[in-house]
Amino acid sequence: MTICSMTGFANIQRETAFGTLMVELRSVNHRYLELQLRLDDSLRAFEPLVRDTVSKVLTRGKVECRINLITPSGLPPTSELSEAGLEQIARLNNAIMQRFPDSRPLSVADILRSPGVLITEEIIPSRDLEADLLAALNETLAEMMLSRAREGSKLAELILERATQIDALVEKVKPLMPALLKAYQDKLAAKLQELLQGTDENRVHQELAIFAQKIDIDEELGRLSTHVHELRRILSAGGAIGKRLDFLMQELNREANTLGSKSVASETSQVAMELKVLIEQIREQIQNIE
Repeated sequence: MTICSMTGFANIQRETAFGTLMVELRSVNHRYLELQLRLDDSLRAFEPLVRDTVSKVLTRGKVECRINLITPSGLPPTSELSEAGLEQIARLNNAIMQRFPDSRPLSVADILRSPGVLITEEIIPSRDLEADLLAALNETLAEMMLSRAREGSKLAELILERATQIDALVEKVKPLMPALLKAYQDKLAAKLQELLQGTDENRVHQELAIFAQKIDIDEELGRLSTHVHELRRILSAGGAIGKRLDFLMQELNREANTLGSKSVASETSQVAMELKVLIEQIREQIQNIE
C-alpha cells in the first residue's frame, strides 16, 4: 500500500448543464480528520454528501474543501436584498446604538454578512447536479491522493535514511562495549581496592560483576535494532501508518535514553545523543504521515 502525507492540494473545473463546478481541496497535518467545507449557498443541500465522500477517502489531516458553481452567465447565482431582513437589522442596530451610544455603526459589509439580508437565487438540487458534483469531487480527491502519495514517498525516503544511520550507530558501538566495560571495571576496581583496603577481593569482584550487569547495554542495542527493523516493515506495508510510527518513535526514544543513562564512556554518550537527534528527526517527518 502507498504511504501518504497529510499535506496535499488539488483543484479541478468541470463543465455541467448548470454551470462550471470548481472544486478545491487543501490539507495539512492534523492528529485526526478535521474537515472544513466552503460551499456556495446554492450547493448547501449537498454538504452531507460532500462530507461523507471526503471522509471515506481521507482519514487524517486538516482538510479544507471549497466548491463553487459559476452559472453560464459567468456570474454566481444572483442575489437580492431582503426588505424584511434589512428592517430587522435596522431595528436591532437602533436598539444597540441607544443602549451603547459609543458603538461603531454597522458598515455595508457588516450588513451584507448578516443572516437573512441577502436572498440568493437557489438552484434546485437534482440528481443530475448531484452526479456532476460527485464526479468532480471524486476527481479532485484522486488528484489530492496522488499529491499526498508523492509527498509520502519523499517522507519515507527521508525516514529510511535516518533508520540506516541508526543501524550504523548501533553497529559502531557494539564492538566497542567489551573493551569499554573492561576498562571501566579495572578503573573502578582500583578505586575500590584503594578505598576498601583489607576487604575480601572476591567480594569486590562480585560487586563489580553486579554493577557490570546494570550498565550492560546489549539489551538496549538489540531492541534498537528490532525497532528499526519494525520501522522498515511498517513503511513497506504502507497505508495509514502515522499513529503506529509515532508510537514506535516513543519506544526508540526510550531505548536511546536508557543507553545514555547507562553510559560509562564518552563514546557511548555521544552515540546516545546522536541517536536521539536522529529519532527526533524521524518523529518530525512522521507528524506529516497519514
